[in-house]
Amino acid sequence: MALRRDATARQTRLAVELRRLREATGLASREAATLLGVNPAQISQIEAGLAGVSEKRLRRLAAQYVCTDEAFVEALVAMATDRTHGWWEQYRGLLPTPFLDLAELEHHATFLREAQFLYVPGLLQTEDYARAVFSYRVPELPDGEIELRVRHRVQRKLMLEGPTPTRYDGVVHEAALRIMVGDRATSRAQLTHLLELSEADHIAVRVIPFDLEGFGGATSAMAYAGGLVPKLDTVVRDAPQGATFIDSADQLDAYRTLFRKVEDVSLGTARSREFIHRLTKEL
Repeated sequence: MALRRDATARQTRLAVELRRLREATGLASREAATLLGVNPAQISQIEAGLAGVSEKRLRRLAAQYVCTDEAFVEALVAMATDRTHGWWEQYRGLLPTPFLDLAELEHHATFLREAQFLYVPGLLQTEDYARAVFSYRVPELPDGEIELRVRHRVQRKLMLEGPTPTRYDGVVHEAALRIMVGDRATSRAQLTHLLELSEADHIAVRVIPFDLEGFGGATSAMAYAGGLVPKLDTVVRDAPQGATFIDSADQLDAYRTLFRKVEDVSLGTARSREFIHRLTKEL
């Protein structure tokens, strides 16, 4: 099998989980290769995400690593055998890889949670709002690349639509709703769009007002994507060098707690809609 030049974040995650399983047993990669009857280089390539692994070999590896979590093994098999070539592939070579990895992660997510404090969450942005956000990028982007990014962001919303949309829970601070990204018309249209989206049964939008007591997490913006099993959940954090994907068990537990804290201090969905409606009237 030909080696991959670049592994996607999903392929890398599968590789990381297989390495974690091996290391938990104390086996060296050479020992795992002997038990599987392959060259040690193949184990290294699989654990680097540079080579795929068949369902049969994955199950043999899981057995050798004494993994008794059947749901977890089935989830890994689903990742290993997935041959999805999603819409995001049309942007390969045109946009930075993290844009594609994020779209792939969202496509496969069983649910999504997001907390934002300075911008409306990307999945809830209008086209004009997204264009204004990308236009503020430093160094400045060429108009063509801005439009590529806007189109990509708009297409990411596909997982919130259709007959089986993904569950989405978003928490947005009042600051993000009041900051005029673009002109007044763009801001008003964005708030109206939020109200429309929040009426859907699978979308919950909660607001943290300025005057709400007990909130100290304004620096903890994050996106949380549910995996087929909790062990395969992923947190996405923005960083100067691009999106960072977090998947260690301890960190996932920490972010679950963090999101619960943020959600606990936010308004309920009905009061949040009233709050956004009131802001819209002020513009």
